[in-house]
Amino acid sequence: MKQALIFGVSGQDGAYLAQLLLQKGYRVAGTSRDAQMASLASLSALGIREQVEVHSVTLTDFRSVLTVLAKVKPDEIYHLAGQSSVGLSFDQPVETFMSIGVGTLNLLEAVRFLGAPARLYHASSSDCFGDTGGEPATELTPFSPRSPYAVAKAAAHFEVANYREAYKLFACNGILFNHESPLRPKRFVTRKIVAAAARIAAGSGETLLLGNIDVARDWGNAREYVEAMWLMLQQDVPEDFVIATGQTITLRQFVAEAFAALGLDWQDHVQVDSTLFRPADIAVSRANPAKAAQALGWKATMGPADVARAMAVHEQQEILQK
Repeated sequence: MKQALIFGVSGQDGAYLAQLLLQKGYRVAGTSRDAQMASLASLSALGIREQVEVHSVTLTDFRSVLTVLAKVKPDEIYHLAGQSSVGLSFDQPVETFMSIGVGTLNLLEAVRFLGAPARLYHASSSDCFGDTGGEPATELTPFSPRSPYAVAKAAAHFEVANYREAYKLFACNGILFNHESPLRPKRFVTRKIVAAAARIAAGSGETLLLGNIDVARDWGNAREYVEAMWLMLQQDVPEDFVIATGQTITLRQFVAEAFAALGLDWQDHVQVDSTLFRPADIAVSRANPAKAAQALGWKATMGPADVARAMAVHEQQEILQK
């Protein structure tokens, strides 16, 4: 029975990954900044809270990282922790870089220091690519980060590549494009949209305020993306992979699909608020996930419009059940 350790187990990806690994017969441990106080609501929502052993770890504290690795002795490490909001990173750039850039370096150095044979997956980000001029990004596309979050993720990405090359660690970067689910916190725009749509459908009478709805993204299903993470660590050679649907739609289209799924015309309920625009943003994000299809046998089954509709319907069902 393999032992997995998930840094950031309380988040959307961490919870779905824990569920997947448990289904595959793994023992699963995870980390949170304060395991005793953390709600771990995502694990509870999936009915797996009692099956996951949770440890208190702060990635910026090298000793705590070293301690949990020595205690758990994982075969596979999944690094999903760190500040995860692009918008918040503009308000907290230093904390963002510390939690992502320094946190990742601490983990890599702890693995090297212990001489652990564990395989390591790192959650890189499509935000590292920045504006590619509408061209689909591949694993060879140069990085041009446009936010403090993306700058931190780019640094962490290259740290992983460096430790793989210099110290022969089995370490992979998953360059994941946007991926969503009902477990997304409501501060993320996709969840904000579907939650508002469901409330409006229930008669709230509110108006949804959004920023730039002309940005275009490749939104996938988070449940499918954690399968790709696992597949990367099952390969003979560690490599980096772009994980995406290969389809891109605008936020305007995402909104339209979510509202239409609940029988609503979004234009009757949504207003653009220029104060919500980000200081810098990527106009169009496109991906070419061909390498993952060929080498991992992985391909997304849900496109962005499917994700928008499914999330809206789920949100409505949650309201009806209350």
